[in-house]
Amino acid sequence: MAFDLADFGPPASGGTSASDRAARLGASLSGTNLARAGDYNQRVVLQAVRRNPDITRAEIARMTGLTAPTIANITGRLFEADLIVDAGRTQGGRGQPATRLQINPDGCFAVGLNIDRDHVTLVALDLAGTVRSRFTRQIAFAMPGDVCDIVRDAVEAIRTSGSIDMNRVLGVGVALPDDLGRVTMPHRPAAYARWDGLDVAALIGGVVPWSIHIDNDAAAAAIGEAQFGSGHDHSSFFYLLVSAGLGGGLVIDGSYVRGATARSGEIGFLPLEPGHPGGHAGGGVLQDLVSLSGLTARLEAAGFTRGLDDPTIALPTGSGAVVAAWIADAADALASPLIAVNCLINPAAVLVSGRLPDNILDRLAIAAYERLRDRAGVLPAAAPIRRATLSRDAPAVGAAILPFLDRMLPSDSILMK
Repeated sequence: MAFDLADFGPPASGGTSASDRAARLGASLSGTNLARAGDYNQRVVLQAVRRNPDITRAEIARMTGLTAPTIANITGRLFEADLIVDAGRTQGGRGQPATRLQINPDGCFAVGLNIDRDHVTLVALDLAGTVRSRFTRQIAFAMPGDVCDIVRDAVEAIRTSGSIDMNRVLGVGVALPDDLGRVTMPHRPAAYARWDGLDVAALIGGVVPWSIHIDNDAAAAAIGEAQFGSGHDHSSFFYLLVSAGLGGGLVIDGSYVRGATARSGEIGFLPLEPGHPGGHAGGGVLQDLVSLSGLTARLEAAGFTRGLDDPTIALPTGSGAVVAAWIADAADALASPLIAVNCLINPAAVLVSGRLPDNILDRLAIAAYERLRDRAGVLPAAAPIRRATLSRDAPAVGAAILPFLDRMLPSDSILMK
């Protein structure tokens, strides 16, 4: 049977945005008998297979509460759409051996685009969460036209490589910082204000033939972590994204929490204490220090030439002392905000990611936890701080998951549309 995306519901007209996406990200796979039960239950079964390789129909029924005939009908449709595959029969049990089910990685694909002040990255993701293709360009403060050229080149490179079936692409997710053209950053050109108020969906939609799905970069990264990373172990966590700025994301009981105006997790804008290294006369904000921009400023002040447009993420040779001092100051600056996070949210973990070498992220996580414990006093609970499973390309991978959430995976919004 031909692959028919109509079986999984139409994409939202003009794409989807953060304000109308309320994704169910956790391991809960309960079915529903509400108005949109058919679509939702199909997504639940697909999620059960994706998260539990070699699962049987009977196990899906026990996990979801759906009846055996319902499971049989849904898995039949998923087989016909080539979204799941027969992985053989169970062995050693009584009676007729049951069929084991697995996700078909080639069942469908999505493209994720991360636009930031120091790079543009595009990845192609399969249904199993594997990155099939990656294209990145280090460029400082890329203008909208630059981004269109990069996306055009990247999509053509994916097409030429044959790494995915372009006819089975669900859509393009785009992750970028809020207020991209408005927030002041070192070396930011005045013309970069063109991003302020720009219709990003229309911009990217003029380059690619698929639906567009927009989200904040830290939110997308946290969603990606919930779906394909530490979210399998932690249903509640706070996410830190160390990029050109500093972003945060909040996942509680398996759901991404956006806040009243979709601006939750904005830890980078918390005030930095006056006189703190990396601040200025007015004190500044946390991301002035805890960010790639903050680290770059330290390196430049010490005579190293690495800037946001450096063609590599590797840190300059001989910069170890500068980096160590930045880690110490960043960890100290994070202590009070993370005390507040622990008291107000009580996450199971704080996960750190960003476009830094893994060992630097690990050192930052360790140092931040030490400062947290030193200053916590009678803190009721102190969540461990560790590097996220998805780190360097987390916003791009998270962006690629957005079309899957819109078309394939369980979402509370499906029941309310």
